[in-house]
Amino acid sequence: MEEIERRRARLEWSYLEFLRVPSLSVGVYSLGAGEEDRQQPHMEDEVYYVAAGRASIRVGDEDQAVRTGSVVYVPARVEHHFHDIAEDLTLIVFFAPGEGTASAPGEGTASPPAEGTASAPGEGTASAPGEGTASA
Repeated sequence: MEEIERRRARLEWSYLEFLRVPSLSVGVYSLGAGEEDRQQPHMEDEVYYVAAGRASIRVGDEDQAVRTGSVVYVPARVEHHFHDIAEDLTLIVFFAPGEGTASAPGEGTASPPAEGTASAPGEGTASAPGEGTASA
């Protein structure tokens, strides 16, 4: 985990995907104390594991305090964001199926996000050319 976080920080990206298989993708998402979380709803179910930090998360119309060790489930297409970030957050983010592979109701299969895009989860995959994601 330390190597993944160092790589994310070196690239100055808030989100870095490090594992992708058809049914799952996993990345690390970091937000500094007081930073704004600008992510948009995703087409995939999502689980956050708080590896470090303290904040609140709004999922739909409910707020929940989170801290190191917290786990939060966010259903597909539900508005959500972290706020009142009191301590730098490091989050492990699990998408099922893999981020960018689910489609909205009535649409065809979505294309996976393009590599090399720095983003918040749900806004694309942040992996540098030549540093692709791990596969099983």
